[in-house]
Amino acid sequence: MNVPRVPGTAPRKSHLTLSNKQYTKITGTIASVRKSRHPGGYSLEEEEEPQVNGTRRSSHATVDITKEPSFIAEQSFIRAPLNSRVASRIVPAKKGKAKAEPLDNVPLDIQEAMILEDLLFALMGIEGTHIVYNLDEFPEDDDGLLKGIQFSVSVQLDPSLRDLVERIIPLATYYTSISTFVELRSHLDYGLVNHALCAAIRDMLKDYQTLLSQLEHAFNSSPSFTLQKFWFYIHPTLHTMSLIYSLVCELSQTDTSDESNSGSSDDDDELNEELGLASGLKAVKLNEMGIGGGGIVKGGEVVAILWDRMQNMSGDPTAFKLYGKLFKAAGRPFASTVEQWIRTGLLKDPYEEVMVKESKFINRGTLEMDYTDEYWERRYTLRDGSSLSAPSKRHQAGVPPPRTAGGRLPGGACIPPFMESWKHKILLAGKYLNVIRECGLEIKGDTQGADEADWDMSSDKFYKSIEDGYTYANRTLLKLLMEDQQLVPRLRSLKYYFFLSQSSFLTHFLDLSASELRKPVKGVSIVKLQSLLDLALNSGEVLGYKDDVKVTMATSGLYEWLLKVVSVSGAIAGEGEELGVGHSVGAVSTGEAVTDDPSTKEKDKGKKDLQGIDALTLDYNVRFPLSLVISRKTILRYQLIFRFLLHLKHVEQMLTSMWVDHKAPNWRVPTTEHTEFTQWRSRVFVLRARMLAFVQQILAFATVEVLEPNWRKLEAKLGKVTTVDQLLRDHVDFLDTCLKECMLTSSKLLRVYSRMLVTCSTFALYSAHFTKSVNQGVAALAQSDKEASSVPMQKRWEFLGRFETNFTHFSKVHHDCVQFYASSENVALLSLVVRLENVRTTAQTIPP
Repeated sequence: MNVPRVPGTAPRKSHLTLSNKQYTKITGTIASVRKSRHPGGYSLEEEEEPQVNGTRRSSHATVDITKEPSFIAEQSFIRAPLNSRVASRIVPAKKGKAKAEPLDNVPLDIQEAMILEDLLFALMGIEGTHIVYNLDEFPEDDDGLLKGIQFSVSVQLDPSLRDLVERIIPLATYYTSISTFVELRSHLDYGLVNHALCAAIRDMLKDYQTLLSQLEHAFNSSPSFTLQKFWFYIHPTLHTMSLIYSLVCELSQTDTSDESNSGSSDDDDELNEELGLASGLKAVKLNEMGIGGGGIVKGGEVVAILWDRMQNMSGDPTAFKLYGKLFKAAGRPFASTVEQWIRTGLLKDPYEEVMVKESKFINRGTLEMDYTDEYWERRYTLRDGSSLSAPSKRHQAGVPPPRTAGGRLPGGACIPPFMESWKHKILLAGKYLNVIRECGLEIKGDTQGADEADWDMSSDKFYKSIEDGYTYANRTLLKLLMEDQQLVPRLRSLKYYFFLSQSSFLTHFLDLSASELRKPVKGVSIVKLQSLLDLALNSGEVLGYKDDVKVTMATSGLYEWLLKVVSVSGAIAGEGEELGVGHSVGAVSTGEAVTDDPSTKEKDKGKKDLQGIDALTLDYNVRFPLSLVISRKTILRYQLIFRFLLHLKHVEQMLTSMWVDHKAPNWRVPTTEHTEFTQWRSRVFVLRARMLAFVQQILAFATVEVLEPNWRKLEAKLGKVTTVDQLLRDHVDFLDTCLKECMLTSSKLLRVYSRMLVTCSTFALYSAHFTKSVNQGVAALAQSDKEASSVPMQKRWEFLGRFETNFTHFSKVHHDCVQFYASSENVALLSLVVRLENVRTTAQTIPP
């Protein structure tokens, strides 16, 4: 007889069993209560005699085990609460054995009737008189119950009947296992897919129980009902139940392996559970150990297992039909969540069962302060870590380890094979709709009801709904960006301001702010520079979106920061720096680590000498949803190119001013009597001309042969773009290409190039010194009647020689580096090689 189930039991946790510590505590409490309440002062510690026929004798009283549940029975109930479904582990077995009659002298037809009655009990999970539980393999916990209860048949049964019974009896094991699975997986922790699967299996168990009731009626009413007929009627069900049993074993196998992989102590587990860190710390530990944990099997993993079984057993019509039915039933919640996501952009996945993951702590407000643009890239992601640019990132942060090496991912991170090619469209469709919703626009899916016919993942209609949802979301958002938000004019304005395609405003601004920009960075007034920039923008030609252009000051020099980043990572994308206006552009991978280096800190002491012109940069304010395209990450790239061009323009302006100084009379007065002085002045002219030609060639190459052609290509792509993600990739690729072709991603080129420009700017800074030296020389010649000895030339030659040596050396090294990279990595540099070769050839033809 079944023990009634105790109502109101507390919900089980994910492990569904008691720890050893909890088990010892509970059993000890039960023992102490029984000891204190036992009449006559009965003590468990008193000497007892061996049990005889199910009784226990002591010096005070005789206690019948059949009347009082034993401590072992209580222990079995504690360790396996689902034993309430069946008789206790030991008590019914002893009772059955005590009442069992020997079958040696029983006629065969009577044996058959007795064993048929026992079979009807056993197939419901209840032991009988001659078919009892196998005590050697009786399960003690839920994991054992999931494998099913083993039954043993009396050895006294006739061999012909025994052989047939042993063919039928595995059905009892299947039933107990499946029943336990249905009860355990109906808990909330297992998610909607498991719930739907259990509901479908429960319906099949109802058919099974109906069959048993019909067989019992036939047994009670028909004298001609035999064991052979029983086998005939039950045989098809045996195959069906074996298929469900194998599925149950596969689904429950991972849970037991996950329990065995846990190596933490009970005290640590309890503390972590109270702090809410248990699951996170366990995942980290398993990751470090290379063990596939992942917790319970749920969501997409259940759907994937059903799909694999349906495909692998397609040759068995019964198995294919059975697994197809279970697949359709279990997949409905999964398909419903996906369909709602692609139709409305709302993700209702409380049990983390589908492939899309939402980070709710990231909102669109982070776009205004976070350089990494997390709203678009990390608000909604795929649980397997893949993206269109990186198909597989299984070892990145946040992606659970696979069950086995190279195996499937657990839970919602497991994407069913038939949806692998659709996962990116599913992700993007919902992401697009979320952007449209946050812009205040109405979404078609909000007003249209869901069609439950679309929830069948085995039909083409489901995939057509994914394609239609993706197409609608993509076209709507693309139209919003390109037409309503005027993306192309915005990008064109960025080209005007940051790529200096119309740089008259910059020349005017530099003239107005020359005195302010000569100050150290800490002494520069941002407010004053902003007002001067507004004046320069408003006094010249009319430019669009000029109110969104702001002046900022960086905290480090362009080339110093680029060298820090490139020397570690080899790329600029994803790195960051402090822009110095209150918002930090976060160092995503290496920026912080580089800054913390002691040697770097010593070099950074030179920041106090950084002038305003070297730290000057522009910023650009963009509002949502354009901030998805023109994000902080892309604005940083624009700023890098702007600072590169600004430095070139500044050095060119300095050398041009030096050329104006060389127009003075003393630089042109004939000194034929002092040929050495004349040669020295000519060498200064030649060096200044070479430096100016070098700077102008670099500037012309960057603007005419890099930025402008790439911009034309981007405009052509924007005219043909069909998806928003393609738009984002084209924009970022355009900027990355410009950075690479401008030689800002190679550490060797950066070092040589920065030294070249430092030499040129330092030479221009000494313009006044050279002019003073010329004035002194001309005055000395005039006073000494043009005697050569009156103008000492040794110091003049030494001073000029240092500049010539440095520029010639770095010019040759730079030319060789550019030629090497042009032939190996960056073909776009070939035109720069030709330009630099012309500069060198011209310099060699000028007489010294």
